[in-house]
Amino acid sequence: MLTIVDYNAGNLRSVQRACAAVGLTSDFTSDPESVARADRIIFPGVGHAKTAMDTLVARGLDQALHAALGRGTPILGICVGAQLVLDGSDEGPTVGLGWVPGQTRRFTPREHHIKVPHMGWNTVHVERPHPLLEGVQNEHAFYFVHSYYLDPADDRHVFATSDYDGTFCCALGRDNLFATQFHPEKSGRLGLALLERFARWEGTSC
Repeated sequence: MLTIVDYNAGNLRSVQRACAAVGLTSDFTSDPESVARADRIIFPGVGHAKTAMDTLVARGLDQALHAALGRGTPILGICVGAQLVLDGSDEGPTVGLGWVPGQTRRFTPREHHIKVPHMGWNTVHVERPHPLLEGVQNEHAFYFVHSYYLDPADDRHVFATSDYDGTFCCALGRDNLFATQFHPEKSGRLGLALLERFARWEGTSC
């Protein structure tokens, strides 16, 4: 059973439908005790990072997630859920969960006058092997919708990058945590395959 964290940050149903498409049973909850004792957790999110973090704290879900991480529970962060695992964000500013040193940065268009938010399909480059990226080739594309990007302080936490007026981290991790800026639930067969691998993942990066 997968537990999807409900903290008023959107896209729960689409994540649940994607899980169901590959035969995975999931539920979503805003109960801290249920999150803390979950077998594995999907931590999704869209919208404003500060509002999302404030809701986590108000509901006690931040401490529940800390407990789950400490127990070794496999956790998959998606989009805003990925951004909140860092120390903080330019959006707010926001104090994050602090699981991975670094900040979430806003795209600042330079010469190419890129549009913000970055929206649509974009290729990823696997920087380091990870069980959840098994089979992902560098020409493969995933679906993105975001105005802010992951900026870990240490390259050892960067597992995949993408390019939008410059290279940025699109997948990071440590121990039993893996998090993606792209949306696996909106990324067709490649995204579904990642969710299927997450359901079998034991929470190690090698």
